[in-house]
Amino acid sequence: MDSPASHRRILLASLTGTAVEFYDFYIYATAAALVFGPLFFPASSPAAQLMLSYASFGLAFVARPVGAVAFGHFGDRVGRKSTLVASLMLMGGSTVAIAFLPTYAQAGWVAPLLLCLLRLGQGLGLGGEWGGAALLAVENAPPHRRNTWGMFPPLGAPVGFIAANGFFLILGLLLTDQQFRAWGWRLPFLASSVLVALGLWVRLRLTETPAFAEAKAAEALPKVPAATLFAHHLRPVLAGTAAVVACFAIFYLATAFALGYGTTVLGHGREAFLGVQLVAILFLAAGVIVSSVMADRRGPPMMLALGFCGCIVVGLAMGPMLGAASLAVVFVWLAAALFVMGFAYGPLGGWLPALFPAGVRYTGVSMTFNLGGIIGGALAPVAAQALSERGGLNMVGLYLVAAGVLSLTGLALLRRSPVQA
Repeated sequence: MDSPASHRRILLASLTGTAVEFYDFYIYATAAALVFGPLFFPASSPAAQLMLSYASFGLAFVARPVGAVAFGHFGDRVGRKSTLVASLMLMGGSTVAIAFLPTYAQAGWVAPLLLCLLRLGQGLGLGGEWGGAALLAVENAPPHRRNTWGMFPPLGAPVGFIAANGFFLILGLLLTDQQFRAWGWRLPFLASSVLVALGLWVRLRLTETPAFAEAKAAEALPKVPAATLFAHHLRPVLAGTAAVVACFAIFYLATAFALGYGTTVLGHGREAFLGVQLVAILFLAAGVIVSSVMADRRGPPMMLALGFCGCIVVGLAMGPMLGAASLAVVFVWLAAALFVMGFAYGPLGGWLPALFPAGVRYTGVSMTFNLGGIIGGALAPVAAQALSERGGLNMVGLYLVAAGVLSLTGLALLRRSPVQA
């Protein structure tokens, strides 16, 4: 597995899976912001519909830790490859099925029930996806390039976002609002089948990672990885969980919440705002690349600390900049927030696997990433919607400030994070 071709295949497999993950997750977030409220959730006001829609979005975050335990167990007991294939199939299958759902007008309460069940299916699959993809890259990486290789799963975020946002932007340009609400929103979910097929094709050609093979040969695989994890590695779990919060909070406030707020409260055109976000996401990719490469020189904790401090700064600037009448000012804030997120997110690909030994590494990385996602991601759009209605964007910005402080606290729990075999 040391040939350049095998290296490319490994990195492509780790990138493809998380790109599908973020594509699937973000097409749901975008649809939740734009159409799911009136289509699936009858309520007395548009604000209530949007709140219920965001609540369904948050269901996947509740399911993700369950998926993290389940897929983490098999990833640490059976192997990385087969577990990653299973997680991708569950995640992708749930997403494609959403394309065929009836609306509330067609099926009554059955429609939101089915939507929530499929959202839970998405979350279960997602629970095992990111952690496995990170291990696939890091456990095959040369010792001096673990953070550079570890950036490929985080790079799936901008790739998936560009695919999702670009798709919605094209649909907005080609379809009328009536066509989009009637059937156009289903097309991005249907298109996920192509990405899932590509991801499966790449992953089925892989072999097991060296770190897992060595742990298996040494009989260093615990029978119940989750029990071993919490009994002997609780401090890294708490540190990793807290450190993940900031990147999720920034991402979903700068994407899903910003889109809903910008197009409803501020009155910006949907296509114009999607276009601005599409350009701003390139700054996320730049932040991931710069911070991950630098992490191999200066260490991941330093890069993460810069990202968490940046989260506090963009939180303080959120009110005056995201709330500005000028879309150019909004773009500057989005670009700054997503660049900062790159520093809070990119080094996680190499840092989180370094916190745990191979026998519990899949479970440990998956649990910390997804528990942090509940705090930083599931609550973010719902809390931001409520805060913005009561105190405006300045209150929402304080949510980002709190997320940055919490992640800095998590980082401080560990003085250093050596990469373990």
